[in-house]
Amino acid sequence: MKNTIVALAIALGTLTVTYAQSSSSETPTKAQYASVQDGYKEVKVSELPQAVKDAVAKDLEDMIVSKAYSNGKGEFKLVVTTPDKLSKTLYANSKGEWIEKQ
Repeated sequence: MKNTIVALAIALGTLTVTYAQSSSSETPTKAQYASVQDGYKEVKVSELPQAVKDAVAKDLEDMIVSKAYSNGKGEFKLVVTTPDKLSKTLYANSKGEWIEKQ
């Protein structure tokens, strides 16, 4: 009888430790996964080339760049927010020209 109780206590202790380890592991968010998967890395909005900032100011007067990403090819992925709090993703090259992405 004592052996059964000790075995049960050990089993429950092992399950508790296993659950604690698996629930504390950090899983990437959807945005982090997408940016790593498509080759873009997040950059500060202030670090965008002036040509890109000018294109946003000219073509997207009422929108704000909330996040910016860059890849190794000089392309930028911009997440812009409209005045009514909707977000849209746009792509531009380092010259400030808009790129169509699918």
